[in-house]
Amino acid sequence: MQLSIATILLAVAGVVSAMPHDASLATRQNQNRPVPNGNCCVAATNLKQDSCRAANGQNGRCVPGGNACGGALSCVAQSSLTCDNNVIERGKSLCRANAPGGGFFDGANIIQSLAQATVN
Repeated sequence: MQLSIATILLAVAGVVSAMPHDASLATRQNQNRPVPNGNCCVAATNLKQDSCRAANGQNGRCVPGGNACGGALSCVAQSSLTCDNNVIERGKSLCRANAPGGGFFDGANIIQSLAQATVN
């Protein structure tokens, strides 16, 4: 009986360790910078295109503009972003928040094309 309990515990431990750990993956993608939760990324810490968890619970990215964050980058859900896989910014595809009425937020500016985005 003890052997079967030990086998079950070992199997459970193996399954748990094999499960994806979303926060640690995002932390590695952010090069050990924090993974923000909510509308705003961490001021003077997170960089453009860092991974975050938006206020609605979806995965997102730290981008300039989109939420009222007082100068910090906004955490915007993937479903509210437009990305260009041909332009790389900080090691990931360039993404910007969709603006109401068309266009994209690029900081305080509304641009009509991702080609107009300030990339760094």
